[in-house]
Amino acid sequence: MSMPIRPPFVTLRTEIAGIPVAQLAEQFGTPLYVYDAAWMLRRLEDLRQFDCVRYAMKACSNLAVLALLRRHGALVDCVSAGEVRRALKAGYPAHGDPPPIVYTADIFDRESLALVVEQNIHVNCGSADMIRQYGALAPGREITLRINPGFGHGHHLKTNTGGERSKHGIWHEQLGPCLEEAARWGLRVTGLHMHIGSGTDLEHLAQVCQAMEKAVLQAEPGIRSISGGGGLPIPYTPEQQYVDLEEYYRLWDNTRRRLQEALGHPIRLEIEPGRYIVAEAGYLVSEIRAVKRQGSMLFYLVDAGFNNLARPILYGAYHPISLCPADGDLDRPEVEAIVGGPLCESGDIFTQQEGGFVVPRRLPQAKVGDWLILERTGAYGFVMGSNYNSKPLAAEVLVQDGQARLVRRRQTFEDLIREEILPE
Repeated sequence: MSMPIRPPFVTLRTEIAGIPVAQLAEQFGTPLYVYDAAWMLRRLEDLRQFDCVRYAMKACSNLAVLALLRRHGALVDCVSAGEVRRALKAGYPAHGDPPPIVYTADIFDRESLALVVEQNIHVNCGSADMIRQYGALAPGREITLRINPGFGHGHHLKTNTGGERSKHGIWHEQLGPCLEEAARWGLRVTGLHMHIGSGTDLEHLAQVCQAMEKAVLQAEPGIRSISGGGGLPIPYTPEQQYVDLEEYYRLWDNTRRRLQEALGHPIRLEIEPGRYIVAEAGYLVSEIRAVKRQGSMLFYLVDAGFNNLARPILYGAYHPISLCPADGDLDRPEVEAIVGGPLCESGDIFTQQEGGFVVPRRLPQAKVGDWLILERTGAYGFVMGSNYNSKPLAAEVLVQDGQARLVRRRQTFEDLIREEILPE
């Protein structure tokens, strides 16, 4: 396991995965999500030391992406009935050892409960009520438990998934009663899972490892797997760094080894990345439709909005931005510009900070008709899209082996209104 290769930060871009941006935009239209399969597989390969790499498909759930990762050995983590159905559609078998599909949540809605029981999907329970509801319908099966260790960490408060202000997981002090509840229904607890947030650093990870060790020793002897969850960061800015994967693995592997010695049997070590595998592989291609000044501020207004990429308005998230000149002229001086979308909302700005503070970005001088690319948008991009302002969902394209393949058609107006009913 070596340090990941960092993709370059650029402000001018003419190609994505070897395909001209102009060709992609003209063939498939804009806004357009483009995914580079090679980057996904490179990131998956980074994690091969772990016994099981389980892709958190909430990050990007396109069927073609799921099928690609399945063919290269990744298992999958789902958080809804719809995601389970997607995994099955992409070719994952319903059950096996280790489980190809795991349903991880803090509740069962009625559809998800019925589906996991019917298909015998492995369940990772995040609440005592889940244990009761599942045990009543499927007594005697195996489950894992997601534990909230009492602390959390994340790059943003909204991505912190541990501690008493987080809804996620079984509170660590309630593990004993939950084990008793599982035993009441004959459910065999075979694994524990902990995930405290995205952007995990090694200091917090060491605390998670200690908490996991304590929980497993309380839950033994049936524990056969431990999962460190996800949260592996990627650099959205030149200043940000990857986590040291060698040290990350060493901390978890040392925990696993101590537990194997204490329990006297092998323990499978799982990791559950989402963002790490797909974020850098994704690009949102948009067309600049207006360039205008508002007093001292220069605005580039594009045909993509927060209906296509919500992270900036939700978190003040930073995404690298590049420009592809439509006329092929790469000799563009740089200027300070604000990038906004077409929506009827003041918050429809891609260059903003947390709290909604609009800030300009140093970018190449642009003209109407140029293409502007929002980069590192493969995670929590399309999947968080909406139809706000009756905007259609974007098309998605997967580039692999030099070929660009449409993997989701652009939504039409007829698609948009298909489920609506006009009363007579």
